[in-house]
Amino acid sequence: TGRFDVLGHLSLHRHRQRTGKEGQVLHRSKRGWVWNQFFVIEEYTGPDPVLVGRLHSDVDKGDGTIKYILSGEGAGTIFVIDDKTGNIHATKTLDREEQAQYTLTAQAVARDTNEPLEPPSEFIVKVQDINDNPPEFLHGPYYARVPEMSNVGTSVMQVTATDADDPTYGNSARLVYSILQGQPYFSVEPQTGIIRTALPNMDREARQEYDVVIQAKDMGGHMGGLSGTTEVKITLTDVNDNPPKFPQSVYTMSVSEDKVAGEEVGRLKAKDPDMGDNGLVNYRLIDGDGMSMFELSTNSETREAVIKLKKQVDFETKRSYTLKVEGSNPHIDPRFLAWGPYKDEATIKISVEDADEPPVFIASSYTFEVEENAPRGTPVGRVHAKDTDVANNPVRYMIPRYTDVDQFFSISEDGMIITNRPLDRETQPWHNISVSATEIGGHHQDTKVRVNIKVKDVNDNSPEFATNNEVHILLLTVSMQVIETVSAVDKDEMAHRQHFTFSLAPEVAHNQNFSLKDNRDSTASIYVLRKGFSRLTQDVYYLPIEINDNGFPSMSSTNTLTIRVCSCDSKDSILSCNVEPYVLPAGLSTGALIAILACIVILLAIVVLFVALRRQKKEPLIVFEEEDIRENIITYDDEGGGEEDTEAFDIATLQNPDGANGFLPRKDIKPELQYPIRPGVGRPAPNSVDVDDFIKTRIAEADGDPTAPPYDSIQIYGYEGRGSLAGSLSSLESVTTESDLDYDYLQSWGPRFRKLADLYGTKDCSSTSDDDG
Repeated sequence: TGRFDVLGHLSLHRHRQRTGKEGQVLHRSKRGWVWNQFFVIEEYTGPDPVLVGRLHSDVDKGDGTIKYILSGEGAGTIFVIDDKTGNIHATKTLDREEQAQYTLTAQAVARDTNEPLEPPSEFIVKVQDINDNPPEFLHGPYYARVPEMSNVGTSVMQVTATDADDPTYGNSARLVYSILQGQPYFSVEPQTGIIRTALPNMDREARQEYDVVIQAKDMGGHMGGLSGTTEVKITLTDVNDNPPKFPQSVYTMSVSEDKVAGEEVGRLKAKDPDMGDNGLVNYRLIDGDGMSMFELSTNSETREAVIKLKKQVDFETKRSYTLKVEGSNPHIDPRFLAWGPYKDEATIKISVEDADEPPVFIASSYTFEVEENAPRGTPVGRVHAKDTDVANNPVRYMIPRYTDVDQFFSISEDGMIITNRPLDRETQPWHNISVSATEIGGHHQDTKVRVNIKVKDVNDNSPEFATNNEVHILLLTVSMQVIETVSAVDKDEMAHRQHFTFSLAPEVAHNQNFSLKDNRDSTASIYVLRKGFSRLTQDVYYLPIEINDNGFPSMSSTNTLTIRVCSCDSKDSILSCNVEPYVLPAGLSTGALIAILACIVILLAIVVLFVALRRQKKEPLIVFEEEDIRENIITYDDEGGGEEDTEAFDIATLQNPDGANGFLPRKDIKPELQYPIRPGVGRPAPNSVDVDDFIKTRIAEADGDPTAPPYDSIQIYGYEGRGSLAGSLSSLESVTTESDLDYDYLQSWGPRFRKLADLYGTKDCSSTSDDDG
């Protein structure tokens, strides 16, 4: 049989199987003990590798024929084995917090054949914990809140520390909590870490924040243990444990009598050291003789009680007032009711200051009446104002001019309003003015009052026709026929008893054409007395009518009624009442006049158009984009044609073909469509010297271009080109070539032509020129 022995630490018994000589398989019974664990202390820092244990097989005779092999976690790096002795050493420092155990496999094999002598066996190497990690508060620093005035032992919060050491081995991870800072206000439970209050009646108004330091120590708090600390900031929250209190029991204020309602008189504030809603204070007036004159409100931002005027005070009437103000907490904590009452009172004494006030009119407004046409200086009415101050200064009156622009009125020193000139009710029935009163010797403060003056009516206007329409009668009007009913109006004030009477004027009282009948209802009817009227004899009649009113004194006026004779048709319908047909020539109507005027206008337009076209023809036919020097045509003494005839050819053809920029439009031709240059007919190449081909190409383009001018020939071509097979046409070359001409006759022309005779008359056969000019 064979087995592993683990010396010093553990043993493992494995059954082996042997094969007998007869081929039988013999089994050995398994023993009842198994491998135990190896233990290695963590953080070992000795000079030599630490011995973990020793493996030994019972087949090992000690002669070195057995080799031990180790495999598994950390084999060969962390754990090494002596293949001869089986000793296992740890070569590195182990940390239990990184890995608590390692699983390894051991095997014994023959050194020469590597055949296994024992089955592989697993074992575990455990890292034994030491206290090498202090407690840590992972979530610190902490913040906690607890109400002020809490009872002793009130839980604030719980803090928890963690220890990376093994909690199942020894006391390395058994923690105990203690308080290092924060006594005697707070305490901590050693086992749970719960922080509690330790003092009664902790007042936030005295101290609001506390810095508490909590310690956690391992090894059960014994000496040699490691520790860690954390900071806990504890804040006392507010409760309503303080009533409001006015700093003063009596406040004095003053207000001037010239202050108006709504103006602020003063402020006061009750102090409450509590915060938020617990420190809110409501104010109200509870007593005093000034409750009807003053009112109280609360400023939401400053939490002050604001005293304002409710009614305007009067120094001469009452010079001081008293108010009693109460300030109370709206939110009360029932736990602290016994500490109350949660309110306070204060007295306010308000004195009224005298002010130089403007005068006061006895009435808020005045209304007076005055007859129209009253003479200048007529009294209208009296206004009265008095000084309410103690000095009782005299008052001066005046009428602001902007309220009486036309200055109809003036006012005396005693307030009597009088007229400056007669008034006319029909022009302005009411006059609304203002009167100001100012103290003499005061601060020039004034008071204004409204004065309404009614102008009473007097019958000073004559009646007149209600309408001034003409009356139309027909040529065949019968006698005693009513042709019109007239009525009257009067600019004077219309009363319900006003009445008008009508009669014909004395000069027409006995006329033979018309008569009048008063209807006694402020109207009158006009009758025709004869039959038939002729427009040729008289077409318009004027009938004067006298109208009287029943005023006092009575007023009358004569108004003329215009009666026009009109022509009519068979149905008695009016055709015309105008006299134009008798004045205008026969057959010439308004339509004919309009037609004549239209013809004249058309003729004038034709003349203007003809003149414009004549002026337009004087412009050149061709529009050039750029001015070219070749366009300057020199006039010769010939009588037409040739170069002088600039209207007979396109001047653009004289331009340099290298600088030509395309087609130039003509003013007298507007092509309907543009045709591109045919591919077969193009310009000569820039380097071509064949002018003849170029001219033929241009002629072909002109013949095929429907937009080109209708001209068949090019009479002048001014461009000489770069060179020609025919040679130069320049006369400069004649001096270097032989000539048959005789220029000796120039000698007799005088000294001016002698030089020219020398140039052209001298024959120099030795010099020639190949220049083409």
